[in-house]
Amino acid sequence: MHFFMLAVESWATRLKAGLARTREVLGTPLAHLFARQRIDEALFEELEAALLQADCGVEASGSLIAALRERVRSERIEDGGSLKRALKQALLELLAPLERPLDVSRAKPCVIMVAGVNGSGKTTSIGKLAHWLQAQGSSVLLAAGDTFRAAATEQLVAWGERNRVAVIAQPSGDPGAVVFDALGAARARGVDVVVADTAGRLPTQLHLMEEIRKVKRVAAKALEGAPHEILLVLDASTGQNALAQVKAFDDALGLTGLVLTKLDGTAKGGAICAIAKQRPVPLVFIGVGEGIDDLRPFVARDFVEALVG
Repeated sequence: MHFFMLAVESWATRLKAGLARTREVLGTPLAHLFARQRIDEALFEELEAALLQADCGVEASGSLIAALRERVRSERIEDGGSLKRALKQALLELLAPLERPLDVSRAKPCVIMVAGVNGSGKTTSIGKLAHWLQAQGSSVLLAAGDTFRAAATEQLVAWGERNRVAVIAQPSGDPGAVVFDALGAARARGVDVVVADTAGRLPTQLHLMEEIRKVKRVAAKALEGAPHEILLVLDASTGQNALAQVKAFDDALGLTGLVLTKLDGTAKGGAICAIAKQRPVPLVFIGVGEGIDDLRPFVARDFVEALVG
């Protein structure tokens, strides 16, 4: 029990550190909540500006302020402490629908396809995801389907060795063939989960987007119902561009979940509010650092506490 409490505290501390910049952006108006004797229009304007600066986006920021105004009116909020609690509640109501645990028990093997632009931390996140799945008791096999980037296979193989997980790769350079072989190997070996890497691409690279759609079709032919999860890895430091990526990849592939990486204290975490408002794809995992155990399931309440403080 003592070890568990230490682990929880450690993760909460790391998450708070990962959202340090966002909390700093919001800090000035939040501090004013306590300093001012009354809640006025200038305070709402200052808070909305801070939300925009934290990459929450126009729609989400406006929605949060509207919810806050309504709470102030209906609950007759007059002090800063109550207003801060109201802000946390408004954020929680916005983000809670994104919370969804990853269920790999509904199929064997459960096939998880992972997409994302180059530099988002996609392949590293796959390595961490493999570690997390093993900690939950699942056996894992990795498919090196990112044949577009020369070093991607080597990087995935390194993660496979680190996790003691088999990696299926091919010299041919056909990602569809790699995934097909991986699913065959997983069925033969009785593996629980297959995690398939795909080539990092921009939504404007239409030929590569078509390639990833092909990988999805190959998986479906190799195993009925596959892929069971299509996850998009997002770099938290890209701000509002993350929302554009979610829209493009969701339109092309039908995303089932998101992985938000690189919440390392320099990124603004508010972009997830924009996603929640405009394209609420579940946020399955968040990553706060480089450690192998720095990828954890998204818990909205923990996120809001770390965001607002």
